[in-house]
Amino acid sequence: EKLRRDSAYFRKGDDLLKMRYLGTAAAEGWPALFCSCPICTHARTQGGKNLRTRTQAILDGELLIDFPPDTYCHALQYGLELAKVHTLLVTHSHMDHWFPTDLIHRHEHFGHGATGTLEVYGSQTVKDAFDAHILIDRFKPHPIDGVVNFHIIHGGDRIQANGWEITAVPADHDKREECLVYICKKDGKTVFYGHDTGTNLSPEAWGLITAEHYDLISLDATMGKKTIPGYHMGLPDDEAMFQKLTELGCADEHTVKVINHFSHNGEMTHDQLTAWGAERNILAAYDGMEIEF
Repeated sequence: EKLRRDSAYFRKGDDLLKMRYLGTAAAEGWPALFCSCPICTHARTQGGKNLRTRTQAILDGELLIDFPPDTYCHALQYGLELAKVHTLLVTHSHMDHWFPTDLIHRHEHFGHGATGTLEVYGSQTVKDAFDAHILIDRFKPHPIDGVVNFHIIHGGDRIQANGWEITAVPADHDKREECLVYICKKDGKTVFYGHDTGTNLSPEAWGLITAEHYDLISLDATMGKKTIPGYHMGLPDDEAMFQKLTELGCADEHTVKVINHFSHNGEMTHDQLTAWGAERNILAAYDGMEIEF
């Protein structure tokens, strides 16, 4: 299913970008693998948009954000030819966002016809996990130098990649590593992809975020109606952050506002999340949702 701005939002003459949400769940998936809570039971019974894989997105079919264990399933489900993707942004090393072992399959021994090099961007911790999975004895006969190239980046770094201007923003997530969220620009359009993070962002992060005006903002909604101090957001945090960004001129009535990265522990069904968003002109993402903006 594809969503497009209606006449109230569409700016005539603008080139459209596409954001596709390949997966929209937190680490345990939805329904969670070993869970029989009411929310998970409802999801198994109802199916459809209630079924969520681990969070991943792709912009314009070419800029991939995160690489969860469900990447292979996403490629099958949505007809993605990942051999043609050349840029991958990784937010942090948690396994629901970073499953690097599958990158060995970009080597010619496992798959054929991949063009160019996949340029991967992430923190030192993300690189350490990459090395631990790929630089092992089993894979030494299949070195991926020239096939996958890793770039260590930090908050505040700016990247030029295949026509994209990307800014890495320090996230409020796991204090044991440098977690990042991203501002992505192309063809005069600007996206803020805010997964995973809480709202206790550093002055540096707020400075980077509030320096832009956004065509699409995607925020973490892991906690549902609950809130916690940092790490993830809940719906009250999302509403407050959207409001703050609007007041600061970073968003307006043309900005597409999305909530994403849901957990069954948020104790809200897809229909409830959608209804909450509809009252506030906010979209609740679901697996496969594509937005043109």
